[in-house]
Amino acid sequence: MIIVDILVLIIIYFLVSLRKWMKRGPVNYIINTLMYIYISFVLYFTLMPIITSIPDIFNHTYQMMNMELFGDYFNGKGDAVRQIVLNVIMTIPFGFFMGIITKKNILWCILYTFIFSVCIELIQPLIHGTRTSDITDIVTNVIGGTIGYIFYFIFRPIINKIIIFDERNNF
Repeated sequence: MIIVDILVLIIIYFLVSLRKWMKRGPVNYIINTLMYIYISFVLYFTLMPIITSIPDIFNHTYQMMNMELFGDYFNGKGDAVRQIVLNVIMTIPFGFFMGIITKKNILWCILYTFIFSVCIELIQPLIHGTRTSDITDIVTNVIGGTIGYIFYFIFRPIINKIIIFDERNNF
């Protein structure tokens, strides 16, 4: 019943976020909307269904986090390399957008990416009894967020010109 979660995300976007972001100008509106869409996709791939799973949260055993860093890779389990690469790729946009939205340094981006990743990893086994959390996912997500921030830093002069142009002209 993922459709329920998607409808809730759409309602939140239109009732809460849309008006607030539109007041900040078109470029800020687009950046924040893209970040919202990105986070919605991350939620789709990592946590959904959420709302319809709530009644069953306490009906299964909570799996503790795997604390063996890169354990699946070193033990040759499953598709560890694919999972590592996907976790890095998944959070590159997060780091990029966090740089634009917060205008803070890379340490803040690393902290935000870490918190974002920890939240996902701790909630996954709570919502879905078959899902597990892994320290490797947190580390690879932070690496991805850092790479995203580096991309932001490289393109920051262009991004700042676009934002300044938007603020001056306020289309």
